[in-house]
Parts: sequence; C-alpha cells; structure tokens
Amino acid sequence: MTVLILTSEEDVTADMVVARLHETGTPVVRLDPADLPGKAVLSAEYAHGDFGGHLSVNGHVLSMGGLRSVWVRRPGEPAANAAHPSPWLTAETRQALFGMLYCASTRWMNHPRNADQARLKPWQLRVAHLSGFAVPPTVFTTAPRLAQQFAEEHKDVVVKSASGPPPGEPGMALPTTLIGPDADFSAVAAGPALLQRYIPKRADIRLTCVGTRLFAARKQAEPGQVDGRYGETEHSWEAVAVPGRIGRAVHEYVSFAGLAYAAFDFAEDGDGTWWFLECNQGGQFGFIELETGQPISAAVAHWLSHSEADRRVRASQW
Repeated sequence: MTVLILTSEEDVTADMVVARLHETGTPVVRLDPADLPGKAVLSAEYAHGDFGGHLSVNGHVLSMGGLRSVWVRRPGEPAANAAHPSPWLTAETRQALFGMLYCASTRWMNHPRNADQARLKPWQLRVAHLSGFAVPPTVFTTAPRLAQQFAEEHKDVVVKSASGPPPGEPGMALPTTLIGPDADFSAVAAGPALLQRYIPKRADIRLTCVGTRLFAARKQAEPGQVDGRYGETEHSWEAVAVPGRIGRAVHEYVSFAGLAYAAFDFAEDGDGTWWFLECNQGGQFGFIELETGQPISAAVAHWLSHSEADRRVRASQW
C-alpha cells in the first residue's frame, strides 16, 4: 500500500516526512498536480462493472486499489507546468485527478472538501467558539461606520488579512497592524475588512494537531509585538505542555471540521489565557520541529502509513 503526497517539488517540510516514510519502508509517490499532464500520466476507467485508476509518476505506477492515504500538502495548480497551460486545461486536469482520487477508498490529510471550508476565517471563528476556545471579538465588514464603531468600542484593534497573501503576488502581504478609533475607515467600503480586538500578548503559541497527537510550542513575544510572523526576536520556540481545556477544544474543533491535520495559532495574554487566532489546515511545522525537536514529521508519517481509521476524522458537518 502506497502513500501519495501532493505537493510542489521544493517542499522541505514534505521532505522530512518522506524521509520518515522511507525509514519504515513505506512506499511513497510524490506528485505535483502542476506536472500533470507531462511528467505524470493518469488513467481511470469504468469497465466490467468496476472502477480502476492508475497514476504514473517518474516511472512509479500507483493503482487506486493500492492507495493507502493521500497527503494534500502544498500542491501546485493542476496543469500549471503543461506545455500549453490554460484555465480550461487546469479545470479538466483537476476533474480527472481529484475525481479519480475521490473514487478510491483511502484516508485524506486533509480531504480537499473539508480543507476548502476550513480556510474560511469567519467559519473558523465560529467553530472555535463552539469548540470552547477563547475568541477575541471580531468583525468582518464593508461598512466604514460599523468598523469605526467597533474600534471605538474596543479602543485598540488590529486589522489583518482573512485570506493571506494574494496568489501570484508573493511580495505582497498584509501584516497584522494595530490601529485606533481615530483611523480613517473609509477604505473599508472598497473590500471586506477583518478587525479584531487587540490581545496584548506575552507569547505566541503554535499547536500542531496530527490525528490525535498534539504538539505545542511557545515563543516569548517582544514588548508591544503585534504580528509574530514578522520581525526578528531574540527568543526561540520551545516545547510546552498542552492545557487540558485547550486539548479538549482542539479535538472538538478538528472532529467538527473533519481534519486529520491542523496548525493552530494562539496569543497568550498576561493571565496565561490562550486566545484563538486561526487554524491553518495546511500550516507549516518544519520550523517548529527543527527548533523544539518535537517529532511532528514522524507523527505525520505514522498517520499516513497506518490504515486504521481515525474515527474522529469525518466529513464536516457544515
């Protein structure tokens, strides 16, 4: 039985997991959907009352009947590297590849249907609230007056991107920015704005969930630091224990969302409360493992290489 990893060619985090799978003798096929068609070949057929499907990648042939699990890591856009790419070819290739994979009886980390839903920030906050996390007051709005009222109510608020950097523009990013009620909110009318009450934090927390296993890491924040992703600090990530209440909320969240893997970001305030900021269903973990020594890649490899069903991971309810 073979593990299929869908990711780009240059993915160091995936390399770490591939190495662990090789150590256990687990067959692995790695495919970037951007290389299909071209470097990879697929075929799916319905004949003689049954379904059959095959992928050929770099000389390795994978049948859908021999597929143990699929890890959707950081795949490229289907057919992006084709000789004559086009939106039509991308749509056709996506239909063929994922339509074939959906027909296989396999485990997903994470299923694309659940992953697409899990990326929606308003939905994340709702599920986080239902799961028992502390969630900062937040508003998504295109109404400048409502944005102004929110800032006046909470005094210090942050504005940040809900979707991350725009695709195709890697040099463009919106860091989380601290603003006050005296800011000019007129530009909110041009596009949805995400405003959230500012949490003065003493540390950033990254919690990685792999199946039922939890790995938490903490990095002390600089005084007045707003966005831990930007700017150098003298502090490193250190492994920390997961509080019982947080652990229960994480398991509730991933079960509800139908996720086998998730990376949670929290802001720890002066009282030690972990405030939910976001859950990235495909978040990086390599940097955490390298700094803390936590065996996250081994946990991912173990989940992918074992066939027993994780009963918590099911189709999302929303």
